[in-house]
Amino acid sequence: MLYILFLALGAAGLALDQWLKAYVTANIPLGQAQSLLPGVVELRTVHNYGAAWSSFSGSRWLLVAVTCIIVIFVTVLLVRRVVRHPLGVAACCMVISGGLGNIIDRVRLGYVVDMFNLLFMNYPVFNVADILVVCGAVLGCIYYLWFYERYDKAVKHHDA
Repeated sequence: MLYILFLALGAAGLALDQWLKAYVTANIPLGQAQSLLPGVVELRTVHNYGAAWSSFSGSRWLLVAVTCIIVIFVTVLLVRRVVRHPLGVAACCMVISGGLGNIIDRVRLGYVVDMFNLLFMNYPVFNVADILVVCGAVLGCIYYLWFYERYDKAVKHHDA
């Protein structure tokens, strides 16, 4: 039941990501902005041909391949029930959801649509998929450091 709940939330995150990207693309011309929270964040249409901070720009298929490998690896962790604690399952579902959101863009468009521009600091424009991946990775680290050993680590039996 836990897996189904978090997979449904992951699917909702993926749907939100794709819907917001479609909204921004249809309503805000490339490079233009629309205020979301005045003085805090605006929606700005940006095409990112790379990864974080536009690193690996122009390496579309490499980024697709690496992201697919990560998504498959994390999916295997869930399918094989290596990760069973709710925090770990949530983290995995977030990483899968965000990874799929950016894979869809790269395969379909050749770039990722980014839209959140923070006005109070100099930070790259990002999207819902990026938020899901980063939050999933942070939760995954917390899970691994404080919960994995106690709840999910396989116990090795030694024969005497």
